[in-house]
Amino acid sequence: MQTTCDLNPRRGRTTTLSAARGGSSVPSARVGILGASGYTGAELMRILLQHPYAKIKYLTADRSAGLAFSEVFPQFSYVKDLPRLSKFEDMSPEKWGQEVDVIFCCLPHATTQLVIASLPPSVKVVDLSADFRLADIEVYKEWYGGEHKAPELQKEAVYAITEFSRDQVKACRLVANPGCYPTAAQLPLVPLLRSGLVSQEDIIIDAKSGTTGAGRSLKQNILYCEVTDGISAYGIASHRHAPEIEQGLREAAGGKEVVINFTPHLMPMSRGILESIYVKTAPGKTAADLKAHLQGLYAQEPFVHVLEGSKVPETRHVRGSNHCFINVFADRVPGRAIIVSAIDNLVKGASGQAVQNFNVMFGYPETTGLLSPPMFP
Repeated sequence: MQTTCDLNPRRGRTTTLSAARGGSSVPSARVGILGASGYTGAELMRILLQHPYAKIKYLTADRSAGLAFSEVFPQFSYVKDLPRLSKFEDMSPEKWGQEVDVIFCCLPHATTQLVIASLPPSVKVVDLSADFRLADIEVYKEWYGGEHKAPELQKEAVYAITEFSRDQVKACRLVANPGCYPTAAQLPLVPLLRSGLVSQEDIIIDAKSGTTGAGRSLKQNILYCEVTDGISAYGIASHRHAPEIEQGLREAAGGKEVVINFTPHLMPMSRGILESIYVKTAPGKTAADLKAHLQGLYAQEPFVHVLEGSKVPETRHVRGSNHCFINVFADRVPGRAIIVSAIDNLVKGASGQAVQNFNVMFGYPETTGLLSPPMFP
């Protein structure tokens, strides 16, 4: 593993990207979304409705197969003239695999590998599950409780936080879209480890998430009465995102071992990720040095922003957007710094980053479909 929609059937197959391609004509991409009835599927629909170069051809949802599109997604009932998309279909790659250019795979973990292996090699894939995120299939087996069923595909998968992996994404067929917690952690930590500004030892990540991170299926612990008016830690010392974060940080540290303390918490909100990250600064370095490095690195990035002064990132300030807000603070303990990172778990932490990677894969402007500002309040 390498680490590093158009819902209007009246629109034609070819779209012009004159600004991005000097006036040349670039084909739109025919899109399928597998497992489209969940939260990430709904978010993909919301984003791709604004995307001029994506033409959705198929939506599948096993549990919702046969249900009307507007019944599963009432918020999109205003979208008319969708004869092919009027109902969700069963997942049958052999039927439609030749009719799409790219698949967004929103299936549950451990169900994606064989599905992707059954697709024609001409079809590009952006996988939002964890099935191709871990390069070492033995590590995958340990954390996900089963053998990896497509080890050859794993070798060609590109783990893609877009800001770090553009060149690999341009040339790849299979993108392993990162998890939400790992995205919020790695956007600040990877550059700091690469530059040697922080120690690879004693990294503590205190993370908070909205309930959509647990998916749309019925679970007692995410019922309203179980979540509201409280906060709870979960997956203590055993969350599956820990090895994914360590994999990216280890690479950033030049192969040196990186072990993190990572504890996620469930918050009484629908969406959002907030991480307070505690690090040791390198000898002679300060929190101001860390912040200056991140500011310089991300100055021209459209979606990653290092806040000015002492402003503290908040989930409500990135809600519904593909943006990541970061700031760095000096700890009262000498030689330590506190990094705060905020994203929307469904957008930059899932579907938004998936579309960002899709744009890079197909040569579209990277921000296409993703420029909606945060929703407030």
